[in-house]
Amino acid sequence: MADLSDPKIDEAYQDVRSDKSDTNWLLLDYETGAGGLAELRDVLADSKASYAYVRVAFSNDKESQREKFILVVWIGPECKVMRKAKISVHAADVKQVLRVYSIEVAAREKDDLKEDPIIVRLRKAGGASYDGV
Repeated sequence: MADLSDPKIDEAYQDVRSDKSDTNWLLLDYETGAGGLAELRDVLADSKASYAYVRVAFSNDKESQREKFILVVWIGPECKVMRKAKISVHAADVKQVLRVYSIEVAAREKDDLKEDPIIVRLRKAGGASYDGV
């Protein structure tokens, strides 16, 4: 995992949060991208344990667009036991750096990062919902 004191992490974090940037995810392996959850799923390795930070955009109705942030804890299906253990040790440090997010998503399979179920969770976490979700 990346050294959390590296200023490049905070730069990438701020880039994901910026409304002026197309970047909408970062992976704590010094990767960022603008292809949303679909692209992130493609770069996650089955043998790794990683943290990712993602900006998710969705509509509440025809006139509004919302953006929320999620923290992804990825533990691939082929991840070794020691790597799984290390990711839990780093959780507090990671959450100090990637500090603003609406929900945490524990992902063991790439299907755990499908956008529709995550958007449902974000709507529920967002409070008032007038469309019955």
